[in-house]
Parts: sequence; structure tokens; C-alpha cells
Amino acid sequence: MTDLLTVRSYTKGVDQAPRKVSLVASLVNNRNVDDALVILAHTPKRAALPVVKAIESARANAVNTHGLDSKSLVLTTVSVTAGARLKRFKPASRGRALPFQKKSANILIEVSGSLKPKKKPAAAKAVVAEEKETK
Repeated sequence: MTDLLTVRSYTKGVDQAPRKVSLVASLVNNRNVDDALVILAHTPKRAALPVVKAIESARANAVNTHGLDSKSLVLTTVSVTAGARLKRFKPASRGRALPFQKKSANILIEVSGSLKPKKKPAAAKAVVAEEKETK
């Protein structure tokens, strides 16, 4: 039996309020990666795009860096936390300035999956040897 490995992707500074991003992120928690991407493609929220990018980044890390099978990937953790806040002022009547904050979010994606099965190098050498013999 193959062991499950966990790979994570962390996206910082998404220029949206964390409450709005977490509503979209909660739709895909504990789902297959391919199913989650289909769900987010049909979600009419602006926050869906950064969540899709974070999931695709985690999938790319798992497949290319850690050698996991892309069909076995499951989202184990989808977490949204508050990022840095920019404090700004908006002009108001009678020379006043009203403060407001531009909020940002951080998205944590953890993906679990099994390793790709290893190809047997001996079979490849045998095929090359047979080709040489036939020539």
C-alpha cells in the first residue's frame, strides 16, 4: 500500500476580505482536486479566481516536485486567514477624512495523494536490446 503524502501551497496578500474568500473556499474543502476546480469554475464570485490559482499551485507542487499522482489528489485543508491591512482615508464633507481599511487574505491549501507508480527501467532496456537485434 502506498503512503499518503501532504503538499502545501500558501498564497499571501490576496486583495479581498478574508470573509468573502473563505465563503468560496469552504465549497471545496475535502474534495478531489479536479472536482474542486470544476465547482470553482462555475462559482460566480470574484474570490473564486485566487482560490483556483492556489489549488493549481498546490497540484503543480505535488505532481512536479514531489512526484504524486494527479488523479489521487484530495484537498485536505483549505484555510483562509486575515492578511495585512492597509489603513487609508476617504475624503468626506466639510473637510473631514474618514478612515477605512483595505483588507487582504492569505490562503493555505494542503493536498494529499499517493506516489506515482515507478516505471521499471529493465523493461525499457529490454525493448532497446530487441530493437538492436532486429536491425
